[in-house]
Amino acid sequence: MSQPQTKQSYDVVIVGAGAAGIGCGVVLRELGLERFTILERNEVGASFSRWPEEMKFITPSFPSHGFGLLDLNSITLKTSPAIAFRREHISGKQYALYLQTVADHFELPVQTGVDVKTVDPLSEGGFELQTSLGTIQTQFVIWAAGEYQYPRLNTFPGAEHCIHNSQIRSWAEVKGDQFIIIGGYESGMDAASNLVAMGKKVGVIDRSGAWANPDTDPSIALSPYTLQRLEFVYRTGNLDMVGETPVEEVRPVSGGYAVYSEYKKWMTPQPPILCTGFNGSLKQIAPLFDWSKGHAALTENDESTLTPGLFVSGPSVRHGDLIFCFIYKFRQRFAVIGKAIADRLDLDTAPLEAYREAGLFLDDLSCCDNDCIC
Repeated sequence: MSQPQTKQSYDVVIVGAGAAGIGCGVVLRELGLERFTILERNEVGASFSRWPEEMKFITPSFPSHGFGLLDLNSITLKTSPAIAFRREHISGKQYALYLQTVADHFELPVQTGVDVKTVDPLSEGGFELQTSLGTIQTQFVIWAAGEYQYPRLNTFPGAEHCIHNSQIRSWAEVKGDQFIIIGGYESGMDAASNLVAMGKKVGVIDRSGAWANPDTDPSIALSPYTLQRLEFVYRTGNLDMVGETPVEEVRPVSGGYAVYSEYKKWMTPQPPILCTGFNGSLKQIAPLFDWSKGHAALTENDESTLTPGLFVSGPSVRHGDLIFCFIYKFRQRFAVIGKAIADRLDLDTAPLEAYREAGLFLDDLSCCDNDCIC
């Protein structure tokens, strides 16, 4: 529970207690840092807890760390969601429990129910945060607030007549037998797969046609797990997919809703389902970053190029063409941030060698590509 309003001071404040925030917290704990805290608006892993009940991780969990290979969804050493839940593709609620278990085991200083309203750099260095707890001062900030709390709800005229997939608690509770889904990336295909599996007839309209993208990077194209599910439900004949077709408007009409592209109209008796993604949380502190390349510019230590001492962890991290939007990618940068902070606080960085040995200390980005010879 949140504390009464007081003025607090720390060496490091982590904003967000999802996979990135808890993972960075473990690194700071193992570095021996005492004066840090993790501020979370809701509860640990809250974004995962709000997934539709049927939604599962597209990255598989597997109990392989005994042979030197960390579970793809683990955020720290010697942990495995696969072992904890005996599942390969775990649910959002299960993953939130995993994160809470890690936080409890490492006795991380998580403060829940704390809303961070502003992050203001101080002229003498460090930051002042205005929060629902009051004013907090810190030398460093790690922004790990994630991507999935701010759904894109106004992407075209009439979008307010639609239901965003993040507003669905369970696909089994959705009324009707015929649906149109707008957006064909992972969340759209997950919605389609679940609805078709329940015997519904589904049309998917996507501006690009992600299902046909041959790219090997699952940050850009659909994952093998999703393609496998898609192939299965497509055989039912109850799934129709339209690519290269941006939706321009949705209008309520007699008997349902009309969905318009430039040259075509579709009718659906139920509100269309928006699978249009999310606005990143970095927009809350946008002036603290250089956005000239279309994303927040970061140094080699994932620190803002405009605001020294402000680090970013999680799916917002970009370096050139490299997109760190999966846990197995961005977890490799926790130790990079930890070392940068430890060096400035004169802490011993020897504990991070275990991260390097386990492939969790990615400080050479030249080795990253998805080329495959077969």
